[in-house]
Amino acid sequence: MADQEAFTLSFLIRVQLPDRPGTLGAVATALGAIGADILSVDVVERGSGLAIDDLVVELPSGRLPDTLITAAESIEGVEVDAVRPYAGILDTHRELELVEEIAEEPVRGLEIFTEGVPKIIRAGWAVVIAPSVGGVARLTASSAAPETRMDNPPWFPLERATVLDGEEEWVPEPWRELGTELAATPLGKPDRVLVVGRPGGPMFRAAEVARLAHLAGIVAVVLPD
Repeated sequence: MADQEAFTLSFLIRVQLPDRPGTLGAVATALGAIGADILSVDVVERGSGLAIDDLVVELPSGRLPDTLITAAESIEGVEVDAVRPYAGILDTHRELELVEEIAEEPVRGLEIFTEGVPKIIRAGWAVVIAPSVGGVARLTASSAAPETRMDNPPWFPLERATVLDGEEEWVPEPWRELGTELAATPLGKPDRVLVVGRPGGPMFRAAEVARLAHLAGIVAVVLPD
């Protein structure tokens, strides 16, 4: 039994479903029927009778991720936006704890923030960039950030939080090959910018970008210049 449990894989599934009682429960039942175990659920957006939810599920080894899509979409009105591998569980309600941690060690604040923010907004990685000779340079990067770096993004400096087009020419080729969805927000000033990436998606929605901007605004007050 222990060996079987050791060989499970975790996936993040973004689903769009009718915002009515029982629908999420029906999805959970359908996923359970194929051996998937839901670890956590987070609401991304709600409105116009629809909900966008992120589910982290464990799937026994030997089962293909496509079975998650088939199971979820067997429920009427449910569409799967994306499925990607995911380590751990969603940690989306840690904003206060993260801000407190930065306030306790402001000298390391940028490093702490960059490492912590991907868990909160369901990204794969994060980097903070600032001006450099001939372009931009990284100030900090999360442990999962890609080694390939951007040189001179045309949107820098950045006045407000936004979704970035991951197919544009300034995006490093390895990022494009992985289908990386991107978003960015100024961190206290237009020439200090947080960029977050989701290899393989899903796309950043408006509510997520607003949340990212709000968090960056709070953290910028605590960070030293």
